[in-house]
Amino acid sequence: MKKWTGALQVAAVYVGTVIGAGFATGREIVEFFTQYRFWGIISILIVGYLFIFLGTKIMLKAIHIQATSFEQFNVYLFGNILSKIMNAFMMIMLLGVCAVMLSGAEALFTEQLGFSYTIGSIVTISLSLFVMAVGVKGLFAVNTFVVPMLIIFNFILLFNSIRSNEIFTSLLHIPEGLISIKAIISAFSYAAFNLALAQAVLVPIAVEINDKAIVKLGGFIGGSLLTIILFSSHIILSSLPNPILFDIPMAIIVKGAASGIYFIYLLIIYGEIFTSLIGNMYGLERQIHRYVPIGSFWIHGGIIILVYIISRVNYGELLSILYPFFGYVSLIFLFILWMKPLSSNEKSG
Repeated sequence: MKKWTGALQVAAVYVGTVIGAGFATGREIVEFFTQYRFWGIISILIVGYLFIFLGTKIMLKAIHIQATSFEQFNVYLFGNILSKIMNAFMMIMLLGVCAVMLSGAEALFTEQLGFSYTIGSIVTISLSLFVMAVGVKGLFAVNTFVVPMLIIFNFILLFNSIRSNEIFTSLLHIPEGLISIKAIISAFSYAAFNLALAQAVLVPIAVEINDKAIVKLGGFIGGSLLTIILFSSHIILSSLPNPILFDIPMAIIVKGAASGIYFIYLLIIYGEIFTSLIGNMYGLERQIHRYVPIGSFWIHGGIIILVYIISRVNYGELLSILYPFFGYVSLIFLFILWMKPLSSNEKSG
């Protein structure tokens, strides 16, 4: 019983880490999978395998070397010199993801609620400053509500979508050209990007649990759940003729198919955006604090200014530029992690 309880906790953290705001809005899934239609299904199966196999491998390796942070884990993977470059890249990724989150919040206020970008910025930045001044323990607890609700809503929409015969025509459509190659590359870049960011959470939690049997089961459950959620989201988003045209395609589907829960779903999306923004800002602040010994107030202020400047780019455009770019660079992390063999001692347990 203890094994299953611990494994479910690991799986919950794993799923909560990967399901960010881009996932909640649907834009991230459209960018990496849904635009490829049938080949998106193949890509999701590849990503599912990578999430199960490499997510578990990160945790087993972390236990083996007793790494207390992703910086130590990167030293193990890349060596002393290259790990510094990777850690600097992680900071750039965190900054970019923060900018995407703020831009996403603005898009929600504009596209779905009819307010201006300025109102979306002011509300989100004000709440961010307040939470960062007070503390984030209560905010992170919101994820224990937001993520399960997001999954429940996801399956409600799935059952609603599969009633239509047209969804399967759209889903099984095979685009012409080199789409298949692009879809496969997209799968590896998506897994690389998410695993590179997830290591910041998976490494310390694995060492804290310090039980190989639990993290192996937790990695399998978490990776499998992510695959199921990705697949169901892909089916739902395929019901839109041109999902790439919308910044928040999930909200468009909810508005048309289940208008009674529309505003509740918007609140859940905003909660996911906000918790992702704060979580990444704190991760970035801790990173900067290691190299620049100044007060947290000034670091937070500097981060918000940079994030605001970058987020002036439209949400959909910013995500479509930064996430694939981060994914391609993170392929180095994916490749080296894949090539590091698991010893019989690491596998046992």
